[in-house]
Amino acid sequence: MAEDHGPTVRDDKLYEDLRRDGASKEKAARIANAKAAGTLAHRGTQLEDRSKADLLKEAREIGIDGRSKMDKGDLVRAIRAG
Repeated sequence: MAEDHGPTVRDDKLYEDLRRDGASKEKAARIANAKAAGTLAHRGTQLEDRSKADLLKEAREIGIDGRSKMDKGDLVRAIRAG
């Protein structure tokens, strides 16, 4: 069972998995909370099917640095790298 990280982290197990994979505390919390809130739901089934605006929004939500200078392909790769 995942440790309780308090009210600021909504999905403790995902948070711990992300931290174990090397994500910072802030990034892991953002992703875990976005997933728990359902805001990481994709309109398209493939990232390549989504608009650049949608990809930029998701990149902002998960805290990808340098996203404003990325083209659509770079955004897809960065989101997949998580």
